Parts: sequence; structure tokens; C-alpha cells
Amino acid sequence: MSFKIIDLEKYDRKEHFIHYLNNVPCSYSMTVNIDITDLLKLTKERNYKLYPVILYAITKVVNNHIEFRMSLDENDNLGYYINVNTSYTIFHKDNNTFSNIWTKYDSSFEKFYNNYEKDIQEYGNEKGFITKKCEENNLINISSIPWVTFTEFNLNLPRGEKYLLPIFTVGKFYEQSNKILLPLAVQVHHAVCD
Repeated sequence: MSFKIIDLEKYDRKEHFIHYLNNVPCSYSMTVNIDITDLLKLTKERNYKLYPVILYAITKVVNNHIEFRMSLDENDNLGYYINVNTSYTIFHKDNNTFSNIWTKYDSSFEKFYNNYEKDIQEYGNEKGFITKKCEENNLINISSIPWVTFTEFNLNLPRGEKYLLPIFTVGKFYEQSNKILLPLAVQVHHAVCD
């Protein structure tokens, strides 16, 4: 894990950062419906599972934007991770619980997909809140609620004033106007994202 500290005195958003971190700590969420019609066809043609394809796409976007990789280090210094990995939920049908595991991100889709498959094989049936431990903090959180289609989704983080990394939630896809749409909610901290 590599974390690059930002010189706050040279940071263009210094005033915004301080205001939204200390004076008015807040996050906000947005939900969009993504057209996955072609993506769904492609996953079926190539015999891919949709969930890891979505995980890869979200993590790729995050790794292309510094604002989505910003965090505070152990001394509360603002900075950003050179890259982030994917932490995601796995639902256990037998007891209606879920576990969090993570997969190392690779810019190569095939490598990421293979990493995901290995992690699911090794940790997918383990029960517990976190079944694959990670010593690093460079994880983005992605949750899936595949049984619910939503138009908006918001998380309340009463003790999360300093949690700057985005949180993504994916819902159940549905058909509308001959398109397959996937609800995607993103929650970001206003201190680092406008």
C-alpha cells in the first residue's frame, strides 16, 4: 500500500476540505441508474458472473480519480492511495447473513476476475463479518442488495466524520423502456468530493 500525503498549504480545496471536515462534517449520496443492457449481454456471451464485472468497473473508475482515493492517515494527514482494492459483501443464503471479503485490484480485467474467483473459492463460504483479513486501509466498500431496486440509497455514519473514501451500493437490475438498468448509489465525503 502506498499513501501519498497532500501538502495542505498547496491544496486547491484547502478551505473546502477544512470546512467540510471540521465545521460542517458531511457526506452526501447520489443514486444513478446505469444502462447495463450491453454489459449484461456480454457477460452472458463470455460466461462471466455479473457481480465481479461490476466490482471491477467501479474499482477501475475509483482508481482513475484521486478524489475517490483520498483518506486520512493514522496522523490525520490528508492524502491519497496510489491505488485501492475492492472490499465487497457476499450473501450467505443458508443463514441470511453476509461477509466482507476483498480482492486485490488489477487493471487487467482477466487478472482481477481470476483474483475474485480465487477469493470466492477460498473465503466465499466462510461465515463472519470479515472473513478475509486485510492489513491495509486502501479498500473501497461495495455492497450489493440484489433483491431490491431502489431510486435512492443513503448511509448514515454517525461516527464517520473522517471517513473520506467512497461507499458504493448496487441494487437489483430491472427492465425499463427496453433497457436493463442497475441502480448504483455512491456516498462520498464533501470534504474531498464536490
